[in-house]
Formats: sequence, structure tokens, C-alpha cells
Amino acid sequence: MSYGAFLLQAILISLSGVMAPGPLTVVIVGKGARSPWAGALIALGHGIVEFPLMALIVVGLGPLLRQTTFSGGVGLAGGAVLLWMGVGLLRSLRSAQGTEQLREVSPLMAGVLMSAGNPYFLVWWATVGATLVVRASEYGLWQLVVFAVVHWSLDLVWDQFLSSASFRGAKLLGARFLFWVSLVAGITLLVFGVRFVLDALRRLGAI
Repeated sequence: MSYGAFLLQAILISLSGVMAPGPLTVVIVGKGARSPWAGALIALGHGIVEFPLMALIVVGLGPLLRQTTFSGGVGLAGGAVLLWMGVGLLRSLRSAQGTEQLREVSPLMAGVLMSAGNPYFLVWWATVGATLVVRASEYGLWQLVVFAVVHWSLDLVWDQFLSSASFRGAKLLGARFLFWVSLVAGITLLVFGVRFVLDALRRLGAI
């Protein structure tokens, strides 16, 4: 297979992970309602985790991501962060219908935390993503770099699209839209947080 054909295949496969709804999507929409550039900053935070992760896979540490103890620990930490962010988001509704700037992590840090603390993100990279990284590395170093940049660019474009759409909706519909976005996002983050914690406890054999 030529490198061009591989890259096209990798793009189509990557889109399945990039566009899949999850806690990161919820955070992008919630923060995008307040800032049109939140998506780009979240994608940058996502890349801070993703690029080193790809490098670790290349040097042979991919199997670590598949270990039950490791993924369980990540799930507990990620669930705790989601619960914290969900509670903070719901508390913000006490201010003028959630229009006050949230006292929580920045979009950049949210991208880092939502990526590093998401066990499903790590599972994807330990399986599908690891396969793509290894195959890209077989074509050469620069081909691997191109793959990494292209994959992250998909995250950047999609995250920024969601952020811009959310901001336009908030600007058009006003404070009431922002209130409902905050309410739905806060509840959804709590649901994801509970799910992460329960899944992690099952992985660790605690329940």
C-alpha cells in the first residue's frame, strides 16, 4: 500500500474517534458557548497528551495502556475530574443564568485533563491508534510525523467547528441558551463521571 493510500485510510479511521461523542464534546460545547476559540485551545490541550502518547507507542510502551491496573487508575482519576467539573458547571447556574465566567480549568487545561483522564481514549490508542502509529512508522520518521499532525488536525477542525457553532448559538439566543447548555453539560459530565468511576472500580475488581 502506498503512503498516500495509508494516510487516506488513517484519516477515515481517525474520524471515527474524533467525531465520537463523549465528555470532551460536552466540554467543548459548554466552553464554546462562552468563547469561539475554546475548541482550538481544547484541541491544543488534547495534542499535549496525544503527541507524547504516540511517541510512547513507537518506543514500545503501548502494552502499558492495555493493563487493567493502569486503565483502572486512569478511569478513577478521570471520573473524579468529570464529577468536579460537572458540579462546578451546575453551581455556576446560581449566577445570572450561568453567564458568569466559570471558575474552573481553562480550555487548554480542560483538553489535557479530558484526554489524559479518559480511559476510552487510552483504549483507542492502545488498539486502533497503536496499529496506525506502528504502520505509519514503517514508512519512515517524516511519514510518522505527517500522520501525527494530520490526525491532530482533524481534532482541531472538529473541536473548533463545535466551539464556533456553540458560540453562535449563545450569541443568537442569549442567556437562556447559555443556561440550558450549562445545565445539560453539567448533568452529562456527572453521568460520564459516575460511569468512569464505576467502570474503573469493575476493572480493579472493587465491585
